[in-house]
Amino acid sequence: MERLLRIDRRIIFAFVAVAVIVSLLLEFRLPVPATPPVENIFSKIESLPQGAHLLLAFDYDPSSKEELQPMAIALLHHCYQKNLRVIGMTLWPGGTGLAEQAVTQVASQYGKKNGEDYVFLGYKPGVASLIINMGEDLYTAFPKDFYGNDTSTLPALKGVESLKDIDYVIDLAAGATIETWIAFGKEKYRFEMGAGCTAVIGPDLYPFLDSRQINGLMAGLKGAAEYESLVGRKAQATEGMRPQSVTHVLVIVFILFSNAVFILSGGLRTVRRGK
Repeated sequence: MERLLRIDRRIIFAFVAVAVIVSLLLEFRLPVPATPPVENIFSKIESLPQGAHLLLAFDYDPSSKEELQPMAIALLHHCYQKNLRVIGMTLWPGGTGLAEQAVTQVASQYGKKNGEDYVFLGYKPGVASLIINMGEDLYTAFPKDFYGNDTSTLPALKGVESLKDIDYVIDLAAGATIETWIAFGKEKYRFEMGAGCTAVIGPDLYPFLDSRQINGLMAGLKGAAEYESLVGRKAQATEGMRPQSVTHVLVIVFILFSNAVFILSGGLRTVRRGK
């Protein structure tokens, strides 16, 4: 028991490494049932008519790519399947390349054309002030798109003058931009909004979900995997859930094992005597 209490932490690291490697090499599927917050986003997009405008904000950079890029790709597949008009943009300068890559690559799979079926506005500084500007006049906020085209001439933006005309807004964020979109966009211009975020900030956003300031929320890799399941395109997030789930199970086993060893070694009696 004494030896188990003093186990070298490198042995634990080795177990974790082996678990991750084995789960990556072996092909097996784990069920990823969709939770209501994720289903709400899916249902909202399903309810939109063909030609409706959906604004997708890619507010993250490469450091959060593994969690948020799969969300973006799954959402884009759904939007293009439904023949929605996608308006892509980012408030993060580091997210421009990832956003442009996702929008154009998924669009090419459906034969969608830039300027006709989707628009990528790119990045512009300002954050809160930019959102307010978009809420008043989209074309003064973005007179040109990412490629230098005059936005007022793009067929994909026909019928859109400001955020008030957007049918649905989704912000995928690695920081505090969801709160900014809510405070300076959603509450002021009254559009419907969903959100996706990294797992670490997910718990902070549930109050906005409970207050219905956002109608749905995807949190972390699990949220992305749930949406992939709903869309019927299991990809990177679903694959990533396998090593993540196996590692979580291993951590739980370690916790149970360490507590059992602690109790059997008389540690609990020692703690009680100390009190």
